Amino acid sequence: MVFFGPQDVLILNDTKVFPARLYGRKEKTGAKIEVFLLRELNKDSFLWDVLVDPARKIRIGNKLYFGKDDELVAEVIDNTTSRGRTLRFLYDGTYDEFKKLIEELGETPLPKYIKREVKPSDRERYQTVYAKNEGAVAAPTAGLHFSKELLKRVELKGIELANITLHVGLGTFRPIEVEDLSKHKMDSEQVTISSQAAEIVNRAKDHKKKVCAVGTTVMRAIETSVSTDGHLKPYDGWTNKFIYPPYDFRLANCMITNFHVPGSSLLIMVCAFGGYDLMMKAYKEAIKSKYKFYSYGDAMLII
Repeated sequence: MVFFGPQDVLILNDTKVFPARLYGRKEKTGAKIEVFLLRELNKDSFLWDVLVDPARKIRIGNKLYFGKDDELVAEVIDNTTSRGRTLRFLYDGTYDEFKKLIEELGETPLPKYIKREVKPSDRERYQTVYAKNEGAVAAPTAGLHFSKELLKRVELKGIELANITLHVGLGTFRPIEVEDLSKHKMDSEQVTISSQAAEIVNRAKDHKKKVCAVGTTVMRAIETSVSTDGHLKPYDGWTNKFIYPPYDFRLANCMITNFHVPGSSLLIMVCAFGGYDLMMKAYKEAIKSKYKFYSYGDAMLII
């Protein structure tokens, strides 16, 4: 943290990953089905937006059973995309009991490119130490580089922390499949920015201090709610903002981010912030020096 000093600000995404991957079986046939919980649609009705695999076997009206003793049952009530479905969990208990059951039956949603079995330790490892608000299906991985000890050193140095929440969805990792970037559609993700966080960031801006976005999710969230005079506004809603070159960043003047996959919206945002030539130079150096890419990989500070 040599680069940062008193009254500089690090903006952190305090979203918390929940065990979003469930394995169940289809009624009658007993076929094994993977269900990936994307987002809760209705808390009272236990209604969820999910992805299913294999999708061709799952139709409206089908019932799915989870757990050794069928502790949880869900009914398919709608198709949303080729793999997307709307499920209603048929559960008689309280909401808290339902969430506890999801915790017990669900698996940490490690990205598919991590080619190993999910371990119990992943529940803690695939989580930032400051994770607080549950709702993400993927970790804001730039934040994985922070330990409690490092955050304490940051605090002692007088660096301020501003927590915002963006619940990371799978759409973040959807590859770019169009030549015209303006035609790429991002999935919506839920964002909360408190008045307290906005005040911390704006005070740093007004005093010309460093404002660092810890991760692409933070950058997307704050650029969703920036005023015309370059200040952060409190926000409670959704964002499908896609940042691509050329783009005028109005809040953060530095950024911590991992090394991302080619053709991803994350890499395109990083190029918009750091400049294409500089980023390609950095990536070539990372490959040459055998840096680790992806979620559990290395990070860089762009200034």
